[in-house]
Amino acid sequence: MSNNAMLSRVEDERVLVLERVFDAPRELVFKMFKEPEHLKHWWGPRGWELPVCSVDFRPGGVWHYCMKCVDRNQGQFYGMESWGKGIYKEISEPESISYTDYFSDAEGTINEEMPSTEVTLEFVDVDGKTKLINRGEYVSAEALQSVMEMGMLQGITDTWNRLEEHLNEVK
Repeated sequence: MSNNAMLSRVEDERVLVLERVFDAPRELVFKMFKEPEHLKHWWGPRGWELPVCSVDFRPGGVWHYCMKCVDRNQGQFYGMESWGKGIYKEISEPESISYTDYFSDAEGTINEEMPSTEVTLEFVDVDGKTKLINRGEYVSAEALQSVMEMGMLQGITDTWNRLEEHLNEVK
């Protein structure tokens, strides 16, 4: 793992901003978010796999996925499935992706009980490396707090560590 720690901050009580620099070209980092064959290698925390990942990468298109815990050491989480659905809003390759991220079920039905996230990913070229800026906007401070209490920050840290490892394998 690199020395590139993830920086996080909260803006306006309901926007979580995450930043990290990856030692890979912007086009390659962008591709990791676009293609299911790459997403399957790194999306989700350690000990979780992506057995289902369909991507229709265009504005209005849907990304539907299932994260499944395959690590017996994670106790009560072992075997658990967590379904998600992203609906792409804007894509500007290789600069940015914006989408709404929802909790869903296996059929893609959105779980209205759980907070959705308005996600904007910005890919910034920094001398051949890529600064990834993830802005997650929630409807309220309470909605942001609820996902933080679910361990979302640790999950994203694990996920981005796995992204870095996958980038090192493919570059």
